[in-house]
Amino acid sequence: MSLPYFFEPSVAFTSKHFQLSEETSKHCIQVLRMKSGEQLELTNGKGGLYTAHVAEEDKRHCTVILEKESIIHPPEKKTSIAISLLKNASRFEWFLEKATEIGVTEIIPLICARTEHTRFRFDRMQQILVSAMLQSQQSWLPVLHEPVKIASLISNATQIQKLIAHCEENQKTSLADIKTANNSLLLIGPEGDFTSQEIILALEKGFAPVSLGNTRLRTETAGIVGATLLAIS
Repeated sequence: MSLPYFFEPSVAFTSKHFQLSEETSKHCIQVLRMKSGEQLELTNGKGGLYTAHVAEEDKRHCTVILEKESIIHPPEKKTSIAISLLKNASRFEWFLEKATEIGVTEIIPLICARTEHTRFRFDRMQQILVSAMLQSQQSWLPVLHEPVKIASLISNATQIQKLIAHCEENQKTSLADIKTANNSLLLIGPEGDFTSQEIILALEKGFAPVSLGNTRLRTETAGIVGATLLAIS
């Protein structure tokens, strides 16, 4: 059976003793009822994985002793998904969860001409990523950005491979048929798609147009399909 797994961004092997955050302490001692000597695992979300055991039972300031440090190399593929915010926040949150499980390394919320809802609760969204990282037993937390306007992102993108998925009837290559680079960015538009002007700007800046299949997908579904195809190709 796997050990309880927690996110502690400041954990490091510089000292064997480490005090857990109040939230993690409460979960260990009050919820899981862990006792002195019981083991757990911690990650800092940046490749550090630590095996530890409870040294002092305290539901607010639990202290553990670090036993072992493992360094997990970052994913070879750096996959960035830039996706429009959604009017229904729960659907965007679902995308964040599943994209993290798939292994997306960077998520950029987009504000497009047809984006209906621009409110963004960064702390809540970040916590969804953390929960998904822990649930899928990963040690690298995706980088989450504050929302950015589409024109700014298109103009400043530095990824080796830049792709845009849209619904307009013009020549596109199926993403499933593309050999993806180790550093790629995929743009996913809002419900109602990107505007013609946004698509033209992306093409002028070197983005390649791609399709995600033969059916029209909701934004969050398109994001997951795109993330999956980038991960396996």
